[in-house]
Formats: sequence, structure tokens, C-alpha cells
Amino acid sequence: MKMPEQMPEQTHPEPWLRGTLTEIPAVLRAVLHALELAGEDLQRWCGQLSDKQLNERPAQVAPVAFHFRHISRSLDRLLTYAEDGSLTETQLEALKSETSPGSSHDDLFAELSAALATSAARIRRFSSADLESPRRVGRNKLPTTLGGLLVHIADHTQRHAGQAITTAKIVGAKSFK
Repeated sequence: MKMPEQMPEQTHPEPWLRGTLTEIPAVLRAVLHALELAGEDLQRWCGQLSDKQLNERPAQVAPVAFHFRHISRSLDRLLTYAEDGSLTETQLEALKSETSPGSSHDDLFAELSAALATSAARIRRFSSADLESPRRVGRNKLPTTLGGLLVHIADHTQRHAGQAITTAKIVGAKSFK
């Protein structure tokens, strides 16, 4: 039996090739484009998964649901550090619940969508003149810069989007056997 195509072909270039956000400085624009691409890719590859599939753990890897929650909540935490702030108790509690099972499709996509929109607004408030400004991360106050944090935000988001998509392909393929 031929497996149906899981996704329609992409009909437009990736965000960084669309000529958008040209009013934003290059580093900030690249981060915004990375978040936009992650959101589009997650919708494209995970949007049709059921609640059960979003929470499946093939070979005991993290479920797609974890990656959605982790992207959403880590964006908030990392941007708090980028803004030279400290994490709140609410953020720390959200971190502890990222591995909770039983998330629904609608809840996961709503949280992701809100996090991406809020994060984009926060990123737009930074100035490229401040990219070398020192920042501290975590309980140990590890040293970095605003630019380092922003690049990590893009990398980290893309890494978890890729992991979610790989897991989505595995759980999606199982339904065709």
C-alpha cells in the first residue's frame, strides 16, 4: 500500500527569502525569521496529528507535545534573560510541567502561537546597538551577551522544532501500517 503524502508541498520560500522585515536590523530579523519558520514548519508537519499522536513516545523519545511546550516556555525564559531579568516562580513552575502528559492539540498550538507572537514583539524591542551588552543566564549566572542569547533563541527553537517534526513523522507513519 502506498503511503499518502503527509504534507502538501511548500509553495513559498522560507521566511528569510521572502524579503520581509527589512526594517528590522539583520540579527534581530534573522531571529524573527527563525521563529516564523519554526511556527510554519510545526504547523505543516504536526498540525494534523491527533492528541494521542502528539503525546506518543516512540522508542521513549520526548513526545511532540513536550517540544511544543518547551519551545513556548523556553522562549519566555530566554527572553527574560535577554531583557536582563530573572525568572519568576511562575516561569519555574511552567518549566517543571513541560514533561506533563496529556496535552491537547488545540492547547499546544494555542500556547505555541501565543509564545511566538509575544516573543516576536519582545525581540523587536531590542536594539542592534546593544548586541554586545553582557547578560547572565540561569542560577549560576553564566556569562553571555544579548546577541549570544538571541542567536541561541533561534538555534534552540529550530532544534526543538526539528525534533518535534522527526517524532511527528514517526508517529504519523505508524498510523499507515
